[in-house]
Amino acid sequence: MKEVKLGSQGLTIPPIGLGCMGMTTGFGGDIYGKADEKEAIATIHRSMELGGNFLDTADIYGPFLNEQLIAKAIKGNREKYIIASKFGFEIDDNEQATGAFNGSKNYIKKAVERSLKNLGTDYIDMYYQHRLDTSTPIEETVAAMGELVKEGKIKYIGLSEVNSETIKRAHQIHPLTAVQSEYSLFERQIEELGILDTLKELGISLIAYSPVGRGFLNGTIQKPEDFNENDFRRFIPKYQGEQFFKNVELVNEIKKVAVEKNITSAQLAIAWVIAKGHTPIPGTKRVKYVEENIAAARISLTQDDLNRLESIIPLGTETGARYDAESMKGVNL
Repeated sequence: MKEVKLGSQGLTIPPIGLGCMGMTTGFGGDIYGKADEKEAIATIHRSMELGGNFLDTADIYGPFLNEQLIAKAIKGNREKYIIASKFGFEIDDNEQATGAFNGSKNYIKKAVERSLKNLGTDYIDMYYQHRLDTSTPIEETVAAMGELVKEGKIKYIGLSEVNSETIKRAHQIHPLTAVQSEYSLFERQIEELGILDTLKELGISLIAYSPVGRGFLNGTIQKPEDFNENDFRRFIPKYQGEQFFKNVELVNEIKKVAVEKNITSAQLAIAWVIAKGHTPIPGTKRVKYVEENIAAARISLTQDDLNRLESIIPLGTETGARYDAESMKGVNL
């Protein structure tokens, strides 16, 4: 795959990354179905074979289990991978999430050392603040992250789920390379709020997580019972009640476009994000799907294609909340 520039600080990556969250248990159970370590590691290796060496993880996934799995997968080949991880959900010394967000200087130092140990590396390529700590000025947080860059423990800095004001304030302290947020045909809030305009103005890239709408845009989920009993998507408002069936109707219209192009709905959704100029990091833990996802990076969409897709789900379309009320407290848009 042809590499693309991420931000303006010198980092180059493939046009598509691999979201690793679902490869391990977390948040009280399985994520997107049962995890299988052997298959997950095979998926990471197959992604690398196809040029997909940009892996996205976080300390809260597990906690720590996801970073530890990646360490196993990349052992002996660290230099071939570009690793992104995140801190910010406070995790105590008993490896339990406290429910708070922590962006203090002392906590950042503690968090990065834990992640380095769990990843089995002495540097992290891309390090994000996962969620904003509103009790700590963003200037303090980013200054501490800048110190980690000077120490060589991280190479590039990013934020996740933050508004334009926070991005501008942070960027003045140390240049940001990327901002990560949920973005897909189903979720365009950051576009509506002008955050994408801010990123473009400052030369910061968007890393789009859940570009396939947490798998919903692949078109295989047609009724609530299609989610496994412990699948956390069952508890997301976007996929509950009447909104679920409204969203199924939209997905089926997108599916018609994919069929015409002889590609999958998921590939179409990924190709749309890339055509918009952003880097998607679809998550999967299966070889079959990582092959399908990476193939989407070679799909070219015309402006007419984009217009057609965006006429199905116009900007401003109500598709439902992407987290429950408690979880949305951490999204500072």
